[in-house]
Formats: sequence, C-alpha cells, structure tokens
Amino acid sequence: MADPNDRADEENELPLATSVGYQLRMAHRASQRYLQERIEPHGVTLGMWYFLRALWQEDGLTQRELSHRIGTMEPTTLSAIAGMEKSGLVLRERNAADRRKLHVWLTPKGRALKATLMPLAVGVVEKATEGFSPEDRERFLAYLGMVQRNLADPRIDQDSGKE
Repeated sequence: MADPNDRADEENELPLATSVGYQLRMAHRASQRYLQERIEPHGVTLGMWYFLRALWQEDGLTQRELSHRIGTMEPTTLSAIAGMEKSGLVLRERNAADRRKLHVWLTPKGRALKATLMPLAVGVVEKATEGFSPEDRERFLAYLGMVQRNLADPRIDQDSGKE
C-alpha cells in the first residue's frame, strides 16, 4: 500500500532543472566568473567592478549612495572603496557642508579604465546571450525585470496581498 506522505513529498519537490532560483544563481555565477576572468588582468576585482560602474555613471557619490546603488552593506562598501583608493582608482573627499559625508571620486586612472573594461563587459553580455535574437534578448531582460519586481518586497504575499 502506498504511503500518502510519499505523494506529498513528491509534490513538494522542486528539481533543480525547474527551479528558477537555482537557474538564476547558476547563470549569475557563470556570468560573474566570465567577467572576472576578463577584468582581473587589468587590476580590477569583481568587487571593484560594481563601484566603478556606478561611478562611471555618476562620479562623486557618497559612500552611502554607493552602498544603495550597488546593494551592499556599508562596511563592505567601505572596504571596497579603501582597496580602490589604495589602487589609485578613487579618492575620498569630505563634504564641506556635512563633514560626516564622504564623496568618492574617480581618479584619472579610474576614469580611464572605462574605455578598456566596458567593451569587455559588453563581450560578456554578448557571450551570455549568444543565439538570442534581438527580440529574445529584449524579452529576456523584461522577464528578469519582472522577477525583480515580483520579489521586490518578500514580506508581501503576492497571491493574497497579506503580509
């Protein structure tokens, strides 16, 4: 006679092949590894990469603003910025109006890396989406955006609207 608990266990299983979370994680790890291999010869770690990207878009952000943009805790940001400062990529400057705030500015060396590293990043994206039509790539980005929006506040049960 079949155990009813066996059926319940089968219904609760989530094979890795059909787990969105697992597949996202593995794709993320693969893209990070691929990017890391390309940028490290230029003296840039993966940890530095995200801060450089943010500063290339908007130089002079505060350390707190960088933490929010990158999605890291402030101690992690402080450590990364200190390493970047030691490497000559950024410098920190106190805000004249609010001495508690430290702004992070690219040095000429940090700014110049953009011309070298951005084409490498574009190459990673092209490799990752090899075989995608332009429409597939657009849909893929839209789906990833939906996943992010769907999970933006995990405290809210999307099905019932209850917390």
